[in-house]
Order: sequence, then C-alpha cells, then structure tokens
Amino acid sequence: MKKTLERFALNGKRALVTGSTQGIGLAIARGLAESGASVILNGRSSEKLSAAHRELSAEGHTVESLAFDVTNPNSIKAALASLTESGKHIDILINNAGIQRRAPLLEMTLADWQAVIDTNLTSAFLVSQAVAPSMIERKSGKIVNVCSLMSELARPTIANYSAAKGGLKMLTRSMCAEWAKNNIQINGLAPGYIETEMTKSLVQDEKFDSWIRGRTPSGRWGCVEDLVGATIFLSSPASNYVNGHLLVVDGGLSAVV
Repeated sequence: MKKTLERFALNGKRALVTGSTQGIGLAIARGLAESGASVILNGRSSEKLSAAHRELSAEGHTVESLAFDVTNPNSIKAALASLTESGKHIDILINNAGIQRRAPLLEMTLADWQAVIDTNLTSAFLVSQAVAPSMIERKSGKIVNVCSLMSELARPTIANYSAAKGGLKMLTRSMCAEWAKNNIQINGLAPGYIETEMTKSLVQDEKFDSWIRGRTPSGRWGCVEDLVGATIFLSSPASNYVNGHLLVVDGGLSAVV
C-alpha cells in the first residue's frame, strides 16, 4: 500500500501545460515540476516561452518547450507529432490557456466574442482530442481543465468569458462521460479572483479591490500559488476516483451570500 505522500508524487510523469509562460500556467508548471513531473511549457510567444524555460531550468527542473497556437488544429497536430516521433507521450494535460476581452454585451464585437471562445473553450477541445488517443491506448491519463468561478456565476462585461468557462465545465463532464472508462480522470479547476497579469487592472481599481476583499470570506485576492496544491491533487494518483468534478478555489466567495 502506498504511503499517503507518495500518492501525490508525479515522478516519471510528463505534463503539458498550455498557456504556461506566465501567471497561473507558469505557477502550475512549477508546482508539477516540484512534485517530480517533467513539464512541457507552451505558449505562442517564443520570447516568453524561452524566458519561462530558462526560469524553471535554472531552478533545477526538467523542462521542455512546445511553441504552438492552441486554437490552430494544424499547429497542435504538428507540435504533438514531434513528441510522438521522439517516443514521448503525455501523462498529464493541463488546459490552462485563456484570454479576456471585456465589454458590455451590446457593445461586444463578434471578434472579441470568438477570440475568447476559441482560446478558453475550443482550445481545450482541440488539445484534449489530440492527446486523449494515447491516454486511451495506455489506459492512463489525467486532464485538468482550468475553468473559473465564472463557470458557475456571471458578472457584467464578461459574457464571452463566462460562456466559455461554463462551456468548459460541461466539456469536462462530457470528457468524463466518454473517457473515464479508460482510466482517465478529467476534472476542472475553478479559480476565484486571482491576482495575475490578466487581472492587474481590477486589482488596481480601488473600488473593485475593496469589493473583492469584502465579498471574499478569506478577505483577500488569491495568488497563483493557491492553485498549485489543488492541481497536483487532480494530476496525481491521489485523485484516481475523482472524475468530472469542478474543484473551486475561491477563498469561499461562492459559499456565501
């Protein structure tokens, strides 16, 4: 029988984290590496990707990089083919890539709607569809879709984001419905309000910052490190009977009125 801490170890596993050049993705990649995984970083900017690679490598972690556009099927296939050709496979997939384009619904452009849907929802479908066949063949795999508190709630000016993250929650459950029988665990991680590059303008808005601190039982914004433990749990043998679940990490915001 495994000792408790051994259930959270990721030694010998290879993890691909999309959108991992900064923020939540980079923190998750670091956490997985610290737990023993070999991590594949992903991003579209070769400059940011190289910087993230150097940063984690300097910390002594085993890191690779794959520059591809998560919204482009051909780019995804080409990148993953390069792994297959080298005899490598992905044990853990973290679908983290995401963007934000804020506007009231009546003023939101189709381009901003589509960009958020493509990056935050369709990308998880495309990358998972490319990675899952190998997991199914090996009867082993972990997929974590980074959803959001907005998978359950809504606020003005982010209808595209809420629609994408709500869809991602249901895509997670649909993946579970079809792939769980192959010993693949697919779950969602739902961060609350986390201080990142993407939320910088909100953090600097004194009125909104005050509202978040007052509305959240923990009395603070989350930091990217707050998401690492939950991700390791969902990526490790410790969660082998957890499937189709949305794990909310929001400081208690969604638990109170």
